[in-house]
Parts: sequence; structure tokens; C-alpha cells
Amino acid sequence: MFRLLRLIIFSLCAFVAGIFYERSHAGDRCTAGGGLWIDKICVGVDLSND
Repeated sequence: MFRLLRLIIFSLCAFVAGIFYERSHAGDRCTAGGGLWIDKICVGVDLSND
């Protein structure tokens, strides 16, 4: 039972860490593409999904 609980906790932690990692680099990608990062929204640039 503990192994299942540990698996769920580790999976949840990895998911949350991935979300924070992606959000932190979204602003960098926006400014590198020539846009402005305003209130967690990239303004003034059309980024591709490559």
C-alpha cells in the first residue's frame, strides 16, 4: 500500500515541477521572440509551436 501511495506522490510532484518549469521558460521564449511578457501573456509576437 505504501508503494502505491509513494508512486502517486512522486508522480504528482514530477507533474507539478514540469508545470512550473514550463511556465518559467514561457517568458524567456516570449522575450527571445521579440514579444512583451505582460501578466503571464505574451503580447506582440506570433510564436510557432515547434
